[in-house]
Amino acid sequence: MTRSECRIYLASRSPRRRELLQQLGVAFEELQGADVDETPLAGEAPDAYVMRLARAKAELGARQLTARKLRAHPLLAADTTVVLDGEILGKPDDAEHAQRLLRRLSGKTHQVLTAVAVAQQDRLETALSASAVEFRQMEDAEIRDYVAGSEPLDKAGAYAIQGHAAIFVRALTGSYSGIMGLPLIETAELLRRFGIASKF
Repeated sequence: MTRSECRIYLASRSPRRRELLQQLGVAFEELQGADVDETPLAGEAPDAYVMRLARAKAELGARQLTARKLRAHPLLAADTTVVLDGEILGKPDDAEHAQRLLRRLSGKTHQVLTAVAVAQQDRLETALSASAVEFRQMEDAEIRDYVAGSEPLDKAGAYAIQGHAAIFVRALTGSYSGIMGLPLIETAELLRRFGIASKF
């Protein structure tokens, strides 16, 4: 895709977000840049945390556009976190940490929060998607096997619902695409406010 065909910028390295954005039929160019610090602030609520990170990513991306003198198309950023009993469960540090996270999720219902932010010049708008996922009880052996496949190592909560972890999901309410990392309804609505319509 040439830069002239770009209609928005995507500030994300996530292949899942690329695939979901492609479902909307919106032409985009990936904008790679420095990561933001994802450490939660003391006493920060999970919804405030995920919204703060999405905004920070969008603001950083907008500054990069200005610094690189790129055309001021809307820039989209997002962040996803998993919440269990009010506690933020981020990405695992290693395989052992991933196993511990999955054992905590086993047999329980947790929340998945995904915040989306769109920035263009001095304008920034956000949306939040909240979903609930119920895991069945998982055996230690299948947790070990799942983690050995490396799928969970860069995912919030140590799993990918669109991958092998689907076999653990007993029920979900909310946005499947939001659980994957980019809620399509909220994303499409935000982009429409910036004059970008989906094409199927």
